[in-house]
Amino acid sequence: MKMLIRSMNENRAPSAGSAAHLAGKLWPLALLAFWANPSYADPAAPASPYPAMAPLAQYQSSSQAEEAALARSAAPASVSDHADVMVLGPHGYETVAKGDNGFVCLVFRSWDMSFDNPEFWNPKIRTPQCINAVSAHSISFLPRYLTRTEWVLAGVSLAEMQAREAAEWKDGRLKPPLPGGMVFMLSKQQYINDSAHPWHPHVMFIEPRTKDSQWGANLPGSPVAGDSTNVAETSVFMVLVARWSDGTMDAAYAAPGPQGHSH
Repeated sequence: MKMLIRSMNENRAPSAGSAAHLAGKLWPLALLAFWANPSYADPAAPASPYPAMAPLAQYQSSSQAEEAALARSAAPASVSDHADVMVLGPHGYETVAKGDNGFVCLVFRSWDMSFDNPEFWNPKIRTPQCINAVSAHSISFLPRYLTRTEWVLAGVSLAEMQAREAAEWKDGRLKPPLPGGMVFMLSKQQYINDSAHPWHPHVMFIEPRTKDSQWGANLPGSPVAGDSTNVAETSVFMVLVARWSDGTMDAAYAAPGPQGHSH
């Protein structure tokens, strides 16, 4: 895993300029770095620097206004200005602004990761996301994360959270995501993990598990990358985009291409 994350950093400004090239090189590393199927773990890796939860204050923003602004930075203003906004409070997420377009913007913390991820308790992680109505109502996406947050704030152990989620999948309380889910992740302030802060602006599509080929994903020349193995009952498809939500160009696209021009 550590080697994969290092490789992701080395590839942050590739010379080839197509979205297909970027997605093909970077997507598997990004997904593994965040959800992290434990079978990819490096047995020689040192112990996690985050063995337990840090004091709650380290996961909180200095103010609701600061966190709300960070949440809105996940998407273009034309989307986020009309979205619900949630911020992390002492007992869970609270809605501090109501929108009218069905989107929900909030800043995810480290406990959205795989339970086996060595950065599960990393207090620096902030991943602003603006989620459409489908994913906001899919029990295995936003509601699952909000429930995890409540458990974390109530002091539930990592092992107990893992057992609870496994039981919920088994008895049907957790279900595959609804089709049509999508997430904007365009914030230049994103801190996905210790090796990717920021990574690249991208849009994710969240679907019930399907074949990658049905989305044209992971094919030569395709700008769509996909993973249908690392998230339970879920396929995640991603398209890298050229600009952050503030309109500035991602460095990977701004870098000179193989013919010496900018993308």
